[in-house]
Amino acid sequence: MWCPVREIEIIAGTPPGGGLDRCARALVKAIEANRLLDAPVRVTNMPGEGGRGAWMRLDGRPDDAHTLCVSSINLTTDHLLGESPYEHETAFTPLAILYTEYLAFLARSDCPVDSGAALLKWFRADMRSLTVALSIALGNPNHIALAKVIRHAGGDVTAPNIRVFDSALDAVADVMAGNAGIAVVTAASAVKELGTGAMRALALSAPQRAAGLYAETPTWSELGVDCVIGSWRGVTGAGAITRGQAAYWQEVLRAAVATREWAVELEHHYWTPMYLDGARLREHLARERMELAAMLRELGLRA
Repeated sequence: MWCPVREIEIIAGTPPGGGLDRCARALVKAIEANRLLDAPVRVTNMPGEGGRGAWMRLDGRPDDAHTLCVSSINLTTDHLLGESPYEHETAFTPLAILYTEYLAFLARSDCPVDSGAALLKWFRADMRSLTVALSIALGNPNHIALAKVIRHAGGDVTAPNIRVFDSALDAVADVMAGNAGIAVVTAASAVKELGTGAMRALALSAPQRAAGLYAETPTWSELGVDCVIGSWRGVTGAGAITRGQAAYWQEVLRAAVATREWAVELEHHYWTPMYLDGARLREHLARERMELAAMLRELGLRA
């Protein structure tokens, strides 16, 4: 069976601390703590252009099984919107989905919009005065979640001024600086601000309430809004690696998500387990692509 003979590189399309980076670092921690690899592992951050630089780097190493990339649903939405030539299965080798992150709608604690219900009223009354900060690309789950809520309120999904950042941490900082009214980011991205009371969580796009700092935050479903959507994170290999190399990495990934260290990361970052590989992963990606294409058209985000 194939096994690594030199250093492993895991590429993350966000800066240190960003969502894709957190995934990469958590994976390295689980691998190293449990000695799942004999080779060293390093994380390379390739932020910018909605994380597309990471895919370009992987595409440039088509048969290198020592290079992996943290993957997400964004690759599908980018392709559907014509922003990227790459698709998960035609350009690369999807190895596994590890978990999903649900999205938080957040405002500064001194913002007059102090609840999900108040945000809906704002959407109905004065849509064009709203500036929203999100990451890492238009048309992604963050943007779709925002559009779903706006549509429920009867507003124009194209009306808000949207500021897009390479990291959710930068989107949160933009709200804190007063440049945007709300942020739509993964729940883990505002833990520091929620902990100090500087920000308030208005609603979550999750199927049920979260624990910890989000225990008192309602889901959009509780508020009568059809908005349950998350952003999964996974691992992808280069397009021309062999079946044996893919099988090796899937074995490592299955072992990593079964560790105590990984369980701690799930709880700490408000991640929801969602491990898929093999046929189930391929079925998920095919179904998701069709659903996203329809959703983007329905919401007016794609022709």
